[in-house]
Amino acid sequence: MSQHHASHPGHGHRHGHGHHDSTHLDWSEMAALLERQAEIASPAYTEAAAWLGTLAPVQGVRRILDVGSGPGVVTGLLAEAFPAAETVAVDGAPELLARARVRAEARGLGARVSTRRAELPEGIAALGQADLIWAGNSLHHMGDQSAALAGFAGILNPGGLVVLVEGGLPRRHLPQNIGIGRPGLEARLDAAHTEWFGEMRAELPGSKDEPDDWRALLAGAGLTPAGTRTFLVDVPAPLSPAVRELVLAHYERLREGLAARLDADDKETLDRLLDPADALSLHHRTDLFHLTAHTVHTARKG
Repeated sequence: MSQHHASHPGHGHRHGHGHHDSTHLDWSEMAALLERQAEIASPAYTEAAAWLGTLAPVQGVRRILDVGSGPGVVTGLLAEAFPAAETVAVDGAPELLARARVRAEARGLGARVSTRRAELPEGIAALGQADLIWAGNSLHHMGDQSAALAGFAGILNPGGLVVLVEGGLPRRHLPQNIGIGRPGLEARLDAAHTEWFGEMRAELPGSKDEPDDWRALLAGAGLTPAGTRTFLVDVPAPLSPAVRELVLAHYERLREGLAARLDADDKETLDRLLDPADALSLHHRTDLFHLTAHTVHTARKG
C-alpha cells in the first residue's frame, strides 16, 4: 500500500495513487496510518534514494515528480537526497497532499517541496518536465501501464530517470504455526489477495492484461533499463506499539476485504487474531514482526 505500501482490499486499495473514489474513503482518517506505514519503511526508501544518486547526477536533478505520493513521506526523502531539486508530490487526494505540505514544512523542506493534485493517468502530460519520476506502487493502478509509462517518458528530460516501485515480497508478520487454525495463514491470504488484485486491475479504465515484466514495459516506452534493486524492511519482534497498531490495521483490512474469498476456518482465525480478549491475538503476541521488501526498477531516457 502506500507508498507507499502495497495494495490491499478494504481501504479502496490505494494509498494516494492519484485516482480514487473519494466517496468510499475518509482520506483524512487514512492519512495518519499511511504516513506511519511509510515511516516504518523509510530506512529502505532512504537507501533506495541514495542508490538513485549513483544513477543520476545529484546536483543535476532539478525537478522530481513523486507520482502517487500519498502523505509525502517519500517526497521528503527524495528532496533530501537531491538537494538541488524542486520535488513535487502528485496525488488525487487533497487530504493527503495537505499532509504532504505540513510534513515538508516540518522537515524544513517547504521551499523545495510543492504539491500538485492530478488524476492519473490522464493528467500526466500536464505535470511538466522532470529529471526524475518516482512512481511508488502507483503504476499498477493505471489500466494501460504501457501508455502511462509512455506518458512518463514524454515529460522526462534527456538523461532523466523513471523509477518504479513494483513487486518485491509480500508482508510477513507471523510465524508459520501461530497456534490457531491451520498453519500457513499468510500464504492463503496472499492467494486470496492475488485473486482480488487481478480483479481490481481488470476493472480499471482502459485496463490491459500485461505481464509484470517491468524492464520490458520500460523499454517499450522508449527508455533504457538502468538497474533493479530490492530493499528490505525488517522490524523484528518484539514490535513497538506503533508497529503493532499498523499490523492490526493491516489484518482488519484483510478481514474486511477478503472475507468472501476465505474459508470459515481462516475467517475464524482472523477473528481471534483481532480479538483483544484473546491471549493469542495480535494485541498480545510476542512473536509478531514486520518484514517485507520493495523492488525498485529504473530506466533512463536517451
